[in-house]
Amino acid sequence: MGEGHLPVLVDEVVTSLAVGPGSSVADCTVGGGGHAERLLEATSPDGRLLGLDADRAAIAEAERVLARFGGRVTLVHANFESLYDVASEAGALPLDGVLFDLGLSSYQLADASRGFSFAADAPPDMRFDETAGVSVNELIERSTERELAGILATFGEERRAGRIAKAIVAAREAGGRMTSAELAAVVARVAPSRPGGADAGRIHPATRTFQALRIAVNREVEVLSSGLAGALAALAPGGRMAVISYHSGEDRIVKRFIARESRDCIEDPLPPVCTCGHRAQLRAVTRGVITAGTDEVRRNRRARSAKLRVAEKLAFERTARGGPST
Repeated sequence: MGEGHLPVLVDEVVTSLAVGPGSSVADCTVGGGGHAERLLEATSPDGRLLGLDADRAAIAEAERVLARFGGRVTLVHANFESLYDVASEAGALPLDGVLFDLGLSSYQLADASRGFSFAADAPPDMRFDETAGVSVNELIERSTERELAGILATFGEERRAGRIAKAIVAAREAGGRMTSAELAAVVARVAPSRPGGADAGRIHPATRTFQALRIAVNREVEVLSSGLAGALAALAPGGRMAVISYHSGEDRIVKRFIARESRDCIEDPLPPVCTCGHRAQLRAVTRGVITAGTDEVRRNRRARSAKLRVAEKLAFERTARGGPST
């Protein structure tokens, strides 16, 4: 793989998942196969890997990269919100480890025809699965200024969402469809990086806008919650899940999911006797998040915003606080 396809936090992922020979692992965003390759090596000689990806091009790339592992690999074109069903159909249950590497892969950025890049001279499609849903172009055409501002503020945490949405709608009405490069230029004109600001010189002014639009068309927040629930159901007792996120909103979802599933009672405030019936199923393996070191960030810019959280499925069902044992 070239530099642009380096897997993020790969050593930390392999160590944290603690898989070994014979383990059954799912890579829910198999992408270019970088993490999957290392996990297959760690589970040699007879471990198996189920690789999912919503992007058909990613599956094709993974087939090429992982060909040497033969029948130990099963690759499926599917969104990870269907993880449990896919793993069941593939005969992969229960799983000893599950990995989610969220966000955009470098090879997707490199494909100009997909419109993920700020410099792409192509319409901004940005769907992981080009056969499903609406493209960013269609989203822009259908949305009001207020709706666009809401998307940018919610999914991109863009402070200048209103100003950017107004400019996008004006450009749409003036000239119709835009390329990704033209869309990025519209954003940069109305919301340039501020000299001396925290982001000056580090990220493109349109980064949060592109991120928000991509998250919206791929339903990334919605499918993450489903994927985490599916992973928990698919894991064997003692199995682990590892999640790498690049966006604070996604990291909050992961953090809250682990916190919720680590508690016996989820009522708020806690009652004297629990009546919700919830049982803790997870324990956090890491305190806080694992981030990339300076050397990795220097080699791979995608690692600079990566946050890894790891949790382990409990090997027994605990009794709810104050409730009867089962």
